[in-house]
Amino acid sequence: MSNTNQLLQHFLSHRSVTNELIQKIEETHYDYKPTPTSMSAQKLVTHMMTSFYKFVAVVKVGNLSPFQERKEETESSLSTLAHTYTTQTVKLLESLTEEELEKELEVAAIFGSNLTGKQMLSIAIDHEIHHKGNLFVYVREMGHTELPLYMNVK
Repeated sequence: MSNTNQLLQHFLSHRSVTNELIQKIEETHYDYKPTPTSMSAQKLVTHMMTSFYKFVAVVKVGNLSPFQERKEETESSLSTLAHTYTTQTVKLLESLTEEELEKELEVAAIFGSNLTGKQMLSIAIDHEIHHKGNLFVYVREMGHTELPLYMNVK
């Protein structure tokens, strides 16, 4: 199994659970925050979806420009947003070459040191896992008790 395929499968083992949690968030709860300083459910989901895509885009283009783009997300349905970004992220991950994964990226301005593409994707997955933990709390606070395991193992 190639590095790209392993990364893709690892990503999907977590993203599928993230998407399952997002399906449980009703539109009436999009503004929900567990604490006053927390992101709203909508902002958290949008952050998760757009951030992972940007991490992969940085690896693809070889510089920080995707992080510097400030696009206002207009999709109002979190489920649609999750589906769209997951599909786009999978396509981008599938397009990565071994060379792109091994290339050292000049990302010290944000991450404190330069990283390889593979290291960037590892950070992206850790970021997703971190915020997925937040999302579990949000969804449980919304009253849901039937929740998935933290990752899908196939």
